[in-house]
Amino acid sequence: MQEGILSVRELTDQLRRTLEGRFPFVWVRGEVTNLTRPGSGHVYFSLKDADAQLQCVWFRHMQRQASQGFDPLTGEVFDSPRPSPLELLRNGMDVLCAGRITLYAPRGQYQLVVELVQPAGEGLLAQAFEAAKRKLAALGYFSAGRKRPLPDNPQRVALITSPTGAAIHDFLELAARRGSGSRIRLFPSLMQGAEAAPGIVRAMEEANAQGWAQVIVLVRGGGSLEDLWAFNEEAVAEAVFRSRLPVLAGIGHEVDVTLADMTADMRAATPSHAAQLLWPSRDELMQRVDEAEAALARAALRRLETAGQELARCEGALRWFSPARRLGRLTEQLDERQRSLYRAARQWLSAVETRRERLEGALRGAFSAERLDVLAGRLQMFSAGLQAALPRMLEARGQRLDGAGQRLHAAAGALLAHSERNFEKLDMALAAASPLAPLQRGYALVRTAEGDVLRSVGSAAPGSVIEVRLADGSLGAVVSHVRPDRAQSCHVPPQAAPAGGKNGEDC
Repeated sequence: MQEGILSVRELTDQLRRTLEGRFPFVWVRGEVTNLTRPGSGHVYFSLKDADAQLQCVWFRHMQRQASQGFDPLTGEVFDSPRPSPLELLRNGMDVLCAGRITLYAPRGQYQLVVELVQPAGEGLLAQAFEAAKRKLAALGYFSAGRKRPLPDNPQRVALITSPTGAAIHDFLELAARRGSGSRIRLFPSLMQGAEAAPGIVRAMEEANAQGWAQVIVLVRGGGSLEDLWAFNEEAVAEAVFRSRLPVLAGIGHEVDVTLADMTADMRAATPSHAAQLLWPSRDELMQRVDEAEAALARAALRRLETAGQELARCEGALRWFSPARRLGRLTEQLDERQRSLYRAARQWLSAVETRRERLEGALRGAFSAERLDVLAGRLQMFSAGLQAALPRMLEARGQRLDGAGQRLHAAAGALLAHSERNFEKLDMALAAASPLAPLQRGYALVRTAEGDVLRSVGSAAPGSVIEVRLADGSLGAVVSHVRPDRAQSCHVPPQAAPAGGKNGEDC
């Protein structure tokens, strides 16, 4: 068991060897980001697209492009040297990078060791490719919504390729070892040159016209951009787009991407990969059968276990609801309740007995001879103390009562004297304010017959009846004449003067 356990370093070395052996040289296209130029001269950056990101390192000893006068991607020769990509490299730039994939052990991440950097889109063929790509994209050729899924393990396949190329041998060799057996019909065509594109279009039309196949497979081996240019022709892309059958394209190597690849319903990295996408490995199929058999056995076992559990549950329920079982349960409940009642009665009787004994003990303690003697002694002591303290208390209370009576008598005498003085003052003030007091000095109070006080001679006309009040009685009289006092009449208001205005004229 211990022999199969790898250390982190051993596993990392194996992964690095696998990556370097599988990807000894690849082209990758992406947008530059996280560009770093440390003092060592090495360049570190990342290539990214919409879905992924790749770490890259461009070592100093591999940066040999400054004086090149040709395009290493297309072989195009320039009249004068072009600026080095090292000088033009910047964040956000779309580039093509070539190099090998390796694994950087200290961080445990894979990266691309760059050997060549090429700005994307340069060269006449690349420019034409980009122009056609934009045109077809605008027409919806590359839309993911229109692409159809491939049939699962197809039995009838239309193969479009060269009958003499290496691609057909790779495809047929892998197809013979995969799937559950299928028929492949070859539609031969040139894969390179001026006649390649028309031949591919005719083969696509023939495969669709026969309607025999379930899927069309278009494969070709690797090559340069010029070798694969037939698959960048708009006629080929249109034939793939208009195909009624699903199209699987496996053209060139993994880094070779053509318009036919992008238009096809699915793209394979290589012709061999196309066969892998169409048919699963027979070992995988056998494994699926084994897994299905094991799953079926597990499902049957689970079903039997579930059925057994359900049967046991039903048996238990049947026994539980049987009359004999119900009678037994009721008997058990009755016995349990009888035992509970017996326990409760015993507990109650025990509690009552305990309480009775406690009360009896308390009663005996409260009325025992010793207790009564103690209480009698305490009563005698309290009685003697009370008899000794009572005369002193009565004497003290009598002294306090005598003092309070003296203080009350003095306060009452002072209050009466004060009240008498106030009464005399009030009596004198009342006598001085009485209207009858002046009568004692010889004055008289005159009223009209109606009882109003007569204050002016102008209020009594000759012949009117008046009453004269004196100190010892009153007199009835009749006014014989009116003689106003001259000095006082000058101050009589006009409304109080007699009619005729003579008084006013005398003034």
